[in-house]
Amino acid sequence: MEEFFIEKKIYYHDTDCGGVVYYANYLKYLEEGRAEFCASKGIKLSGCREKGIEFPVVHLEIDYKAPARYADIIKVFTRVDKIGGSSIHFLQEIKKDTFTLVKAKTVWACINKDFKIQPVPEEIKKILL
Repeated sequence: MEEFFIEKKIYYHDTDCGGVVYYANYLKYLEEGRAEFCASKGIKLSGCREKGIEFPVVHLEIDYKAPARYADIIKVFTRVDKIGGSSIHFLQEIKKDTFTLVKAKTVWACINKDFKIQPVPEEIKKILL
């Protein structure tokens, strides 16, 4: 997997009564990873919105392999798998040290302000590929 990643510390509010990260919180970490990946490439998602371009998640596959716990430092790795006519497909992993905790495949659709599917702009395709 490409070496782009963000680091996160797990706080008490991230965990459940068993002391492990609540499963839905991983979705937030993955979202942060995608947003920061795009920002690292010079794509400001707020700027896209101003141009009438939105990228909602329309598909997600996730495999939970092992738990993260309070005070762990995790890394969220993100890369583009492919870009379709109106979609962007991401592969992501969350790791603690060398151990894989989560694997995910996420698909963004490209839509306009009226929530209608539109092509991914060519300039975004060029940046991401």
